Amino acid sequence: MKCLWKGEHMRKVIAVVCAVAVLAGCKPTGSTGGGAGSSADGLTIAEALEKIPAGEEDRSGYDRDKFEHWVDADGDGCDTREQVLIDEKTAGSVKDCKVTGGKWLSYYDGKEWTKSTDVDIDHLVPLAEAWDSGAKSWDADRRRRYANDLGDDRTLVAVTDNVNQEKSDQDPAEWLPPLKSVQCRYAAEWVAVKLRWGLSADDAERRKLKELAGGCPDERVTVKAAD
Repeated sequence: MKCLWKGEHMRKVIAVVCAVAVLAGCKPTGSTGGGAGSSADGLTIAEALEKIPAGEEDRSGYDRDKFEHWVDADGDGCDTREQVLIDEKTAGSVKDCKVTGGKWLSYYDGKEWTKSTDVDIDHLVPLAEAWDSGAKSWDADRRRRYANDLGDDRTLVAVTDNVNQEKSDQDPAEWLPPLKSVQCRYAAEWVAVKLRWGLSADDAERRKLKELAGGCPDERVTVKAAD
């Protein structure tokens, strides 16, 4: 079970209901390693981590602009940032893609916000980290789909802006949410996103995730491969 729920939003239905269809031997699109798979209850973090291919990070040539983001990914008139704010609000109403009277819970630090300007939409696995871990070889369309992924609620998350800025492009070996009670959840979601998109993990990242996994025996990872 997750340590702390983000909020009641529609993308969680996709993540929970669809993601449990993880079959042994399936590969996320573009993956160079075996896919995650076992039971409807998912894998432990340690088991899921073994499905992630090893790889050295390579940031050469990285440019954030190579990941076109905040597009209208699902064609409903709202850009991706607006859509995540809508999906993750815990209160408020929506008109013309804007939330009025909204509240958002930042699970990284447990803070609640009533102004959308205090909230950033974080790529849980940062764009630079994705580039280092395999997205360098993707075409522009796949990078755009990653940057605007609404198909799994773990890829993008509404969080406190300065916490997101503190995190920057760091992986779990370098940064973890300041709220310790959600670190198991964060590790599981990090692994799930990497598996979803067929991304690799370097040695330091893998060691830290293994360490976290040892303290999170009840956390489960389910994966939905990206289209």
